Amino acid sequence: MKERVLFFDLLRCVAAVAVIAIHVLAPYRQELGVIPFNEWLTAVATNSVTRWAVPVFILISGALMLSDKRPFDMEYYVKRRLGKVLIPFLVWSLFYAYLSGWSASGFDGSVAQEVLLNSPEHATYYHLGFFYYFIPLYFVIPLFQWLVKRYDDSVIYAFLMLWLVTTTLYLARIDGIWSHELWLYSGYLPLGYLLWKKVPLNKASVTVFAILGSLALLTTVYMVVSGSVAAEKYTVGRWLSYKTLNVVMAASMIFILCRYYGESLSQRANKVIGFISQHSLGIYLLHPIFLWPMKEYGWHQGHPAWVIPVWIVISGSGALLVSWLVSRSTKTAWLLP
Repeated sequence: MKERVLFFDLLRCVAAVAVIAIHVLAPYRQELGVIPFNEWLTAVATNSVTRWAVPVFILISGALMLSDKRPFDMEYYVKRRLGKVLIPFLVWSLFYAYLSGWSASGFDGSVAQEVLLNSPEHATYYHLGFFYYFIPLYFVIPLFQWLVKRYDDSVIYAFLMLWLVTTTLYLARIDGIWSHELWLYSGYLPLGYLLWKKVPLNKASVTVFAILGSLALLTTVYMVVSGSVAAEKYTVGRWLSYKTLNVVMAASMIFILCRYYGESLSQRANKVIGFISQHSLGIYLLHPIFLWPMKEYGWHQGHPAWVIPVWIVISGSGALLVSWLVSRSTKTAWLLP
């Protein structure tokens, strides 16, 4: 239990910070040739080395749900697992459809209406796109749970190897039936389970994952920056996709590093991390509200090296506070479970 608390809480915290960083730096990405190159490079490099954030959340879900040895209960699963995510997602989609109608010049109801009408295909706000590929995973999780309980690990390893091949093919722009989103995201579920339950936690394994993950991050930065400079505009290919081998390697590294170093944290640090982790979903859902003025009024002027951390603190702290306030009442706590 101690490992689980320290480990997963720390993972949720670092992933939440990385997600906010990705959203804060967005205004800089298209500014190649407009702002000083070192500023653009700082933002784009930060973007390139934080793409593991969203996959880490899926790894956590896979690790926890696939290791659950209890008999599968459909009613419990739908109400307590799927419903816990689906219902808040629908409510917040309505709210962000409304927010999308607001700009620095005022409110435009037609924009909000159009965004809402397109919500079956497109998220009502940029950060809600995560749920469009995360919620469908709840329909394949029971299958993986069945495989884990019924067969030995060789089946999971075989699936994972095939999946890694397809993430490589996708990165290389070799498309096929393996390019389907559900397939490419599904692989993170058994990967999370294996990284937690099967990878030995020793210096040798941690070193291997650290080297592979670091190489993946360096390669990602190089490919994005060099490709953009050559094209004279911001271009990423598939290097920043969540469905490619380089991001898989980076996310796996973060997972293993947090698992390894989580035990050395002080009791005070664990208490703070545990509190933030408890509200990680709330932070994810609410932080764009606090980033809205930055983006609408252009309050990101300055070097990204200090602008990004400042807005991470502002939006993250604001979202954490509101999430905590919402959680204090049983009438509202379900909004941010």
